[in-house]
Amino acid sequence: MKDRVAGVRAIALVGPAGVGKTSLAEALLFAAGAIDRQGSVDAKSSIGDASPEARARGGSTELNLTRFDWMGERFVLCDAPGSAAFAPDAARAVSACDLALVVIDPDPARAPLVEPTLRALETARMPHALFVNRIDQARGNIEDLLAALQPMSAAALVARQIPIRSGERVAGFVDLALERAYHYHAGKPSDRVPLADHLKDAEKSARAHMLEQLADHDDVLLEQLISDETPALGTIFGDLASETLQGFVAPVLFGSATSGFGVRRLLKMLRHDTPTAAETAKRLGVEGPAARVVKIAHGSTVGRLAIARVFGARLVEGAEVDGGGSRAGALFTLQGAATAKVARAEAGELIGIAKMDSARAGETIGTGGGKIAAGEADAPPVANVALAIAVKDHKDEVRLSTALNRLVEEDPGLSWGQEEASRETLLHGINDEHLAVALERLKRRYGVAVTTGKPGVPYKESIRKAVTKRGRHKKQSGGHGQFGDVVIAIRPLPHGKGFVFEDKITGGAIPKQWIPAVEQGVKDAMVKGPLGFPVVDVAVTLNDGSFHSVDSSELAFRTAGRIAMAEALAESAPYLLEPVCHLTVDAPGSASARITSATASRRGQMLGMAPLDGWSRWDRIETLLPEAELHGLDAELRSLSQGMAHYRAKFDHLAEVNSKVAGEVLKREREPA
Repeated sequence: MKDRVAGVRAIALVGPAGVGKTSLAEALLFAAGAIDRQGSVDAKSSIGDASPEARARGGSTELNLTRFDWMGERFVLCDAPGSAAFAPDAARAVSACDLALVVIDPDPARAPLVEPTLRALETARMPHALFVNRIDQARGNIEDLLAALQPMSAAALVARQIPIRSGERVAGFVDLALERAYHYHAGKPSDRVPLADHLKDAEKSARAHMLEQLADHDDVLLEQLISDETPALGTIFGDLASETLQGFVAPVLFGSATSGFGVRRLLKMLRHDTPTAAETAKRLGVEGPAARVVKIAHGSTVGRLAIARVFGARLVEGAEVDGGGSRAGALFTLQGAATAKVARAEAGELIGIAKMDSARAGETIGTGGGKIAAGEADAPPVANVALAIAVKDHKDEVRLSTALNRLVEEDPGLSWGQEEASRETLLHGINDEHLAVALERLKRRYGVAVTTGKPGVPYKESIRKAVTKRGRHKKQSGGHGQFGDVVIAIRPLPHGKGFVFEDKITGGAIPKQWIPAVEQGVKDAMVKGPLGFPVVDVAVTLNDGSFHSVDSSELAFRTAGRIAMAEALAESAPYLLEPVCHLTVDAPGSASARITSATASRRGQMLGMAPLDGWSRWDRIETLLPEAELHGLDAELRSLSQGMAHYRAKFDHLAEVNSKVAGEVLKREREPA
């Protein structure tokens, strides 16, 4: 059996939304004695999900950190939101944990919901185990569930238990490693009971299968099984721990968080099989005493905290960090929304560090004389949805930017910026729910109320035919007047060619020093063409003109160029262009037909569909879709796929808008604001 190890170990609770991760965290805290009473998410009394936004939704909207001691060892729980909207908030913390516990529903029909989680853990080389929650509500059997899940997992799913049934309900379990049977008692430890005769054959078969799975990666165990030798418990437990660490297997346990069924058995598994912080540091490439910053949090009482996992050595308040460039401020442990100041943090601890203003999420800070080491850059989350926001009170303009910067620093799924063309402030997020929560926090934390609207689509316009036009600007008002006279020819260019200006003046019809002014005047007219949008893909040739030795000036020729260009554009058969995106949708195959139909109804042009490489019964759908049709797409795709489909959109090209849609766009453009 594995020797006990020093240091705090971190467990990430991950899985789809609504499977009971926060309830399981509550059950673990209660079983370990960290809390006197087990709270409830439904009753809004849990340690986690304590924010008003989470309470209102009955589900996690941010990372929850809790802690407990069990049999002389300390554990930290990172309860990660299951919704894709809030997943980026916890991603760095999850990757810095020692083991991910994937919480799942017992219904085999809902098994596909967990595949994105399993694939992400495998990509991150993250050791993981599975906990089947709500086993007391199960109608199917564990064998069918594992059979549905196995194609979705590169690791072998190793059942550690088989259920004991009383009629239609699960009343207990048999531990396959120990060959012991237990009966559940709500909120209390399970009772050990004799292994019933009718279960002995099933237990023997299931245990043999578990040992065969472990023997696939242990030649010594394989020889013992071939020789009909009974392996020692130390061998079995050692293989379970080492093969979990290496990603060969993923142990599977079951129980019920709300009833407390199987929770103490789960605690024992976590104690024996969770890798150490030192092993995690090796996986992450962290060397020596260091702290990996996983999140930045802004609190009303403690201010800005760098939430970090401590590796290699104890960290004390005031210690020199970043090669002596700064010192660690006060240290805080976190228990849900509560913080407690401590003098030191042991290796493996997840701690809040104050006064680390230069620290950024994703950095590794040397705590033993080393400097900050920039880790590999995380791929930015795909933020598909945007809102145009504006403060209700103009006095909040400065506060808005400060507040948005803090929200973005906390949540890597958020970003914001100013759209130059429309002069809109755009807030980007994962989906509509994500942005709604961000705006609630904006108002609650910082007192900034905003109005929201659909972002404008960056339409453009171009021309169909060539036109030659004279532009003359003549003004006399006493003293020096203004005189500029130009003749230009415009013609359409192929899509994507932009703007070309050619000077073909001969004989000094326009002095050279004023030709740049003509070009600038032409560009002025292209900022807003006759349809009301910027003009693109046009070539302009300056052919002729005239000047006055006294009244001509740079301003006069710029004005003349603008007049000529505006009149030429109006006569050149202008038409509307819209941005078209290349859309890549990953979705379960069962939803593919509905999704292709949905994108077609949004004027999508199907490019192709193929099985998603390495995934079980998932498809990748490629489509060209006008940007104007992206609004509301994320919500529609999620509704068509049990919340699993996700997409990436990137600008591909500009395309002509059909006459019906163009008419609607131009009508809206001409309506008074």
